[in-house]
Amino acid sequence: MVFSHQSVLLQQAVDALVTDRDGIYIDGTFGRGGHSREILKHLNDAGTLLVVDKDPEAISVAEQLEQQDPRVNVAHCSFAEIADLAGTKGVAGAVSGVLLDLGVSSPQLDDAERGFSFSKDGPLDMRMNNAEGITAAQWVAETAEAEMVRVFFEYGEERYSRRIARAIIAARKESTITSTLQLAEIVKQAHPAWEKHKHPATRVFQAIRIHINHELSDLEQALTGIVDVLKTGGRMVIISFHSLEDRLVKQFIQREERGDDFPPDMPVTQAQLNPRLKRVGKPVKADSTEVDGNVRSRSAVLRIAEKIA
Repeated sequence: MVFSHQSVLLQQAVDALVTDRDGIYIDGTFGRGGHSREILKHLNDAGTLLVVDKDPEAISVAEQLEQQDPRVNVAHCSFAEIADLAGTKGVAGAVSGVLLDLGVSSPQLDDAERGFSFSKDGPLDMRMNNAEGITAAQWVAETAEAEMVRVFFEYGEERYSRRIARAIIAARKESTITSTLQLAEIVKQAHPAWEKHKHPATRVFQAIRIHINHELSDLEQALTGIVDVLKTGGRMVIISFHSLEDRLVKQFIQREERGDDFPPDMPVTQAQLNPRLKRVGKPVKADSTEVDGNVRSRSAVLRIAEKIA
């Protein structure tokens, strides 16, 4: 079955990203290639696009695009490895722009077999790269209650993390939790305060997914790597879909704008602080037309920064 994906903030992201039609660009989250194909429309024959994804299914689609367009080069890895990848390709410090479209893609959510959805029954997997790492089912079966509480609270911002963790521990003593709907029902029954228009398992599923895929630590590593691979004037363009990601991106850009962390009473000039980035414009959100056409865009935030040194 073919699962479609509607790229969020497509035109806004690519317009902000591509400042040099002959440049080298990296799409760190290829997905099904919506942003990549739009980037290619903005490039000349001399332009280059390196596409990256950890999902084998996404890479399969990317390799088809690579066969069709000589400007495309594919790498199957996490965007956390961008710095190493650019070094291997000989483009470190020469990249004109890097795009990250964070979170889970529509094909991953829509395919019940991937185990991301709490509304469709499937194996409890949730791995972005379903060929490596532990599954969500393994994590649920093996994780201690205290660690479960921490993950639900820290990555899902779930107020009832203790109550839900206790319910999961009790349920797994009765039978092995192997399917998405099985886990969703346990969380649903344990959750005392359902939010309007939001499934009660939303935060728990988000937390488990973020944890087993190392999404936030990968993003932290990627942000530092992106600054290293960009040339002066090159841009990072990042689309986030929940507050944890967006806060991390926002704070990183702020730190890189401030530069080195000297004591407040030390007399240094702005230039001596060695700032490496500057913000470009304000955060961009989807307008009502896009939200009406794609409900998943309602939480998207686009941030843009440019390398200055």
